[in-house]
Amino acid sequence: MTVVASTTCIAPFATVSGCDSQVPLVQGGTCTYANFDYAASAPALSAVTDRLTELLPFYASVHRGAGYASRISTTAYEDARTSVSRFVGADDDQVVVFTRNTTDSLNLLASAVPGDVVVLDIEHHANLLPWKNSRIVEAADTVSETVWRLAVELQRAPAALLAVTGASNVTGEVLPIAELAELAHASGARILVDGAQLVPHRRVDLASLGVDYLAFSGHKLYAPFGAGALVGRRDWLDAAEPYLAGGGAVREVRLDHTEWACAPARHEAGTPNVLGVAALAAACDALAGFDSDAVTRHEEALCSLLVDGLDAIGGVEVLRLWDDSADSVGIVTFTIEGYEPGHVASYLSAEHGIGVRDGRFCAHPLLARVGRAGGAVRASLGLGSSSDDVERLLGALRSLVENGPSWVHAKTDGVWNPSPETRPGLGAADADASPCV
Repeated sequence: MTVVASTTCIAPFATVSGCDSQVPLVQGGTCTYANFDYAASAPALSAVTDRLTELLPFYASVHRGAGYASRISTTAYEDARTSVSRFVGADDDQVVVFTRNTTDSLNLLASAVPGDVVVLDIEHHANLLPWKNSRIVEAADTVSETVWRLAVELQRAPAALLAVTGASNVTGEVLPIAELAELAHASGARILVDGAQLVPHRRVDLASLGVDYLAFSGHKLYAPFGAGALVGRRDWLDAAEPYLAGGGAVREVRLDHTEWACAPARHEAGTPNVLGVAALAAACDALAGFDSDAVTRHEEALCSLLVDGLDAIGGVEVLRLWDDSADSVGIVTFTIEGYEPGHVASYLSAEHGIGVRDGRFCAHPLLARVGRAGGAVRASLGLGSSSDDVERLLGALRSLVENGPSWVHAKTDGVWNPSPETRPGLGAADADASPCV
């Protein structure tokens, strides 16, 4: 990764919604919000909000409607499959099924897999919990050794599917997908890539990589309107029981027999999220128009600036999985000696207007294996990030280590908040008593 001097000015790569939002500070006054929570949900690209504004007057139920609005919505919905398919380089035999998010996509595929599934122990819960017959492989301290362990397991006993993350949602480290696809196919298995964190940061071409299935979410792809996609080979999807039973998933219904449709309709019963799907397609089209190498350079420069700055702060440790990982996306997770992650996050938000994520990121086994079962702080970057944002975060962390917080922060029911909370709309009654960890 290229080392970038702290004096380098790196502007946002693209305009995103909320980029100029002013947020209140607990000590009084306001500042421009610095968003380091892209890995949880990325703000909408301007092209996405423009597309929604254009479509909203014609929003209607899709399929079978004869009205003009319904026809417009139907066209937008079905055209979105082409946008998504083209964006991820899908093969001719791969179909796009619209879902709610990555988790929904993985659960859908889990209902269709005709055999064992091999997974790593470092996966997000969405790629650990849905599989009915999973064989879990412990990741090693290097990528090369981890790949070897997967190869051994795939050769040890027949498996239908190898399910791996494209990029870790905790460390951002990227696995060698093309190599893993070759290993899976050599053993007679297929490969599924959890692309929730990879697709927003790197161009993915399923055909050239040899990937059979890809799952990803719109809300991480600058289309935060509640849609996701499962893209993959149709034979398993056509043979599986419908993910939901209901209208739209059928060809013919009689009281004594139901003839189900083929995928994708087979797994899209009910009235779909037309606006979410249109937003997802708009994001795919917008991202496809960007220079992917330039996007990567922008992200790598900001990550270098952030990691170098964190390494220079005493008591800060940046978490890594592998000693030999060659690529990472814009996710940097760290701990600060003497401070719980939630305390750091509360301080950054309340006193500096900086949004980060804290906890165990729905990857409890991964955090446990790196010795951080109590959680960590995650700063994630995106197209709207800048070097000014990074310098603000580093400055706030240096101040925390050197001087401590300027406000009292208290932990109640497992959640850290400033005490008292003076920001409008964030009183004690609004505190989240059951956070997703």
